[in-house]
Amino acid sequence: MVTGGAPYGLVRDAAIAVADGRIAWVGARAELPQDWTGVEQHNLGGALVTPALVDCHTHLVFGGDRSREFALRLEGASYEEIARAGGGIRSTVSATRDASDEELLASALRRVDDLIADGVAVIEVKSGYGLSIEHELRMLRVARAIEAKRPVRIRTSWLAAHALPPEFEGEADRYIDEVAIPGLEAAAAERLVDAVDGFCEGIGFTPEQMRRVFDQALDLQLRVKLHAEQLSDLKGAVLAAEYDALSADHLEWLAPEDALLLAEKDVVAVLLPGAFYALRETRLPPMDALREAGVAMALATDCNPGSSPLSSLRLAMNMGCTLFRMTAEEALAGATRNGAKALGLEAEYGTIEPGKRADLAIWDAPHPDYLSYWIGGHLLRGRIGAGTYHDA
Repeated sequence: MVTGGAPYGLVRDAAIAVADGRIAWVGARAELPQDWTGVEQHNLGGALVTPALVDCHTHLVFGGDRSREFALRLEGASYEEIARAGGGIRSTVSATRDASDEELLASALRRVDDLIADGVAVIEVKSGYGLSIEHELRMLRVARAIEAKRPVRIRTSWLAAHALPPEFEGEADRYIDEVAIPGLEAAAAERLVDAVDGFCEGIGFTPEQMRRVFDQALDLQLRVKLHAEQLSDLKGAVLAAEYDALSADHLEWLAPEDALLLAEKDVVAVLLPGAFYALRETRLPPMDALREAGVAMALATDCNPGSSPLSSLRLAMNMGCTLFRMTAEEALAGATRNGAKALGLEAEYGTIEPGKRADLAIWDAPHPDYLSYWIGGHLLRGRIGAGTYHDA
C-alpha cells in the first residue's frame, strides 16, 4: 500500500522512517538515506506491514441484542417484515434508551477491541438508536469517549434519520422537523458530529426528507453520507452525489448508470457484505459498473446488532472477495485507502507514504493476499500508532 508499480505497491525488504509520529521516508532498505542510519531502529523480522485498517461504517454503540430476530429470519421472516412488526431498529432503540452511558460504553469497547485485534486504528461510529435528541446526543458522547479508552481514532456520524420511534408513528416529516434537524444543530454546537447520515429506504426516509437534513448539514458546514439502495432503488446515491457526499453505502440496488454520478462527484461506494450475508440477500452491487466508472470502493463491517452482527474487518474483506467478487487487492484498498477517503481522512491514513500518520499494522502473513484469504485467527503481530510500536 505504498506508491509503486508492484501489486499492492508492495516493497520487499523495506524500511520506514518515522519522525514526530508521521512517516518521513519509505522505500527499499538498501536505499535508506544516510541521515536515518544512526537513529533508533526496530527490526520487524520480515513481517508484512500495511497501513492500519479503517472501518468506515459502524453502528457499534447500542444496547441489547437481536439474536431472536436472526432466528426469525432463518424461519423465513424478512428484514422488512420484522421491522414493520415492531422489531428491527426499534427494538434496539428501546434497549439503547434503557441502558446507562456506562453500559453502552462497556459493550461498545468489547466490539472496539475486536476491531483493534484486526489491525483497525480508525472507526466511524453512527448514532441512530436513540431517535430522540437526548438519546442521539448521548450515543455520540459515548462514541467520543472511546478515544479516551482505546488507541483508536473515532469519527462520528449523526444518523437520527435512521427510523421512526413509536412516538412519531406515521409522522416522518414531524420527526425530521422536531428531532433530526434541531438535534443535528445541538450535536454540531457540542462538536459531537463529523458527518451526517440517513437511511434512505421505504422503511426509512424519502429522498425529499433526507434533502432537508442535508441542507441543514451544509448550513453547518458538515459533510454528508447516505445509506442508499440497500433494499430498493430510491435514487439515494443520486442524492448523495448531488450533495458531494463522502460516501454512498450498501448500493445493492444501485442502477449501473448511476455509478457514473458517483465517479463524477468522487463519492466513495462503501460496500457492506456483512449485511448482505446476514440478511441472505441475493442482489449484488453493480461491481462491474463501479469499476468501469472508476468509483473508489471501500469495505466496512457495518457492525450492528440486527443486520450485520460483525466485528471483524478482515472477515468483511474476505466476504467482499467471496460474495462481491472483489480482488484481494481491492479488498485491502477498501479497508485502508478508500476507507480513509470515505471519512475524509485520506490525507492522514490509508497508505504508507511520507507525510501521513505512522499508524501501521504488522502482520504474521507471507503476502497481502493472505489478509483476505485466511478466515479468523489472530494474524496481527503488532501495531505502530503515531510512530510508537505496540505488541498485538
